[in-house]
Amino acid sequence: MKKILILLIILLMSGEFAFAQDKKAGDLLDAMSNKYKAMKSFSAQFNYGTENAAGKLGKAQAGNVTVMGVKFKLNIAGQDIYNNGKEIYTFVKETNEVNITEYDSSEESQFSPSKIYSIYKKGYKYSYKGEKVINGKATEIIELVPEKKDSDVAKLEILLDKADKSIKSWKIWDKSGKKSIFNVLKFTPNVSVNDSYFTFNSSKYPGVEIVDLR
Repeated sequence: MKKILILLIILLMSGEFAFAQDKKAGDLLDAMSNKYKAMKSFSAQFNYGTENAAGKLGKAQAGNVTVMGVKFKLNIAGQDIYNNGKEIYTFVKETNEVNITEYDSSEESQFSPSKIYSIYKKGYKYSYKGEKVINGKATEIIELVPEKKDSDVAKLEILLDKADKSIKSWKIWDKSGKKSIFNVLKFTPNVSVNDSYFTFNSSKYPGVEIVDLR
């Protein structure tokens, strides 16, 4: 997955109508982005998997992430990924191997945990898709579609908590129609964490194979 996306509502009655819909989505996304950017750090637990045609999540896997500025530690799919702002360490538990690469912010994926809340600001069209009650809570749905036709992603759908504008889930459709979903299970703002947390400590993993690709 390399890009996340949003679709503008087609003009139905007048230009003013289309603009109002787009502005509503933009205002919600801005409120969401400002909420997360105001935090010094945060952590989240989530699950993810593929959703079938009936809207049911298949076998779900668990993951977690901690973010502080551009730095993050992400645990997903049997890997621990560390970004300390200078290097990125990708540790594969099954093989006890870690790859080290140089961090380059200009090449950072828009799906990076440190950018996930601002990707809509460039390269996407977005539209408001209404409300939905999930587990007794009202959410608002925003759809994003990439402006570039050659994007690997067809569209993205973000569900925001109507009350506090936090992200509850997001779905990603690829060009083949496959739909992946990520559900936020627990979110903790302003967690206490220091810089060393975002650097892989090889002393904790005896016999680890280090592959330095810098």
